[in-house]
Amino acid sequence: MPTVKKDVPASTRERLARAARKRLHAAARKAMKNAYAPFSNFQVGAAILTADGKIFSGCNVENSSYGMTNCAERTAIFSAVAAGGPRLEILAVAVTNAQGVPCSPCGACRQVIYEFGPDAIVFYQGQDGDAESSITELLPEGFRLR
Repeated sequence: MPTVKKDVPASTRERLARAARKRLHAAARKAMKNAYAPFSNFQVGAAILTADGKIFSGCNVENSSYGMTNCAERTAIFSAVAAGGPRLEILAVAVTNAQGVPCSPCGACRQVIYEFGPDAIVFYQGQDGDAESSITELLPEGFRLR
């Protein structure tokens, strides 16, 4: 298991027990199987862990109008907001893909993750295998307007 970067608060690290990480990865893999990716054939799944211990998952959904495509990470986050309201607090995000290639969240997803989880940890496939970063490492100048 990768180590947590030093800028991730200790309280967040403590809340992410190994069992929770396994559940998060399993939920992302399960959601990935539902991806609608007829154009890229690149299936992605994501799962988020909320501060109240709930896991929400999502997959990428492509569209003939490419700009209307939605990433797995945002699908999971938007599902969580739809289910529980706008006071969502994300502790962690797991992202996986069917090809097993490096795949960290895109810029739009990074900003949405930051909106609801400025201290979130993100698990993803990196260049050298499993990777783990804080959202502030992936998006050093993230912002929130609240």
